[in-house]
Amino acid sequence: MSVRKITEYPEKVLAQVGKPVEKFDEELEKLCEDMFETMYDAEGVGLAAPQIGLNLRLFVMDCDGIKLIAANPEIITKSGEQSGQEGCLSVGKVPAVVSRAEKATLRAQDAKGEWFEREAEGYAARCFQHETDHCDGKLFIDHLPKMRKDMVVKRFQKEKRWK
Repeated sequence: MSVRKITEYPEKVLAQVGKPVEKFDEELEKLCEDMFETMYDAEGVGLAAPQIGLNLRLFVMDCDGIKLIAANPEIITKSGEQSGQEGCLSVGKVPAVVSRAEKATLRAQDAKGEWFEREAEGYAARCFQHETDHCDGKLFIDHLPKMRKDMVVKRFQKEKRWK
């Protein structure tokens, strides 16, 4: 297992719709182990393949008691509404308030290629939606009004220069 470099905004791969995962083999399992290690090292709760520079529809998460690997994820149902702070490892964890569905059902494949559905609410539902967005080429800042998005990006760039 190894920690991978996290891709940061505005890298192109973060804005691309990921390619489907087609091979479910040892290489994929190794990639997922690396993704978990990278996520934990960065103190995140979710990490999508585009965040380590790979144009794939794949994410891992360990959030609110739900730990999973999701290949070819899609949100099949959403209901309710929640508003809360959201950040992203690819945007330096600079937070902003984002509205999301309160409940979400994720449909995806596990590391062996088996399809599953998982329902979550609250913070875990937010994570489902945030990470699936990454696979669709969207960042949480894309859900913000332009002025707020610009503020988050400026703060991220400023903090990056300080490091």
